[in-house]
Amino acid sequence: MDHRITICTSCRHKGTECRPGFELIEKLRHAIAKAGDFVPDDFEISGVACMAGCDRPCTVAYHGTRKATYLFGDIDPETDVEDLVTFARQYAYLHDGWCSSVDRPGKLRASTLARVPAAMIVTEESKVRAS
Repeated sequence: MDHRITICTSCRHKGTECRPGFELIEKLRHAIAKAGDFVPDDFEISGVACMAGCDRPCTVAYHGTRKATYLFGDIDPETDVEDLVTFARQYAYLHDGWCSSVDRPGKLRASTLARVPAAMIVTEESKVRAS
């Protein structure tokens, strides 16, 4: 799979023991499966113990091979799944994963915590002449 969505499972709503990450994983898996061809690429959806977004739960990251990575915070499993599915579709078609905030759907315009450029390692081939 070339695309992944990672969801923090440790984040808690402030002042509660509620950890919305597990609920969000299930809802997002179901919604992407239901979307069918709307999301053209298979996305691996998994949880991780911590993504250091504790002040803005629930945090969600989109990763792709040779693409920018996005980290979103303040995601609500009750209201934001549609925006996450729409962004999955958009992200699948972005060649380098790069898009401006105004191009992201709904709440994701204002809840971006980070956009990390793809790591590109370039090596130069040695051009040695044989004598």
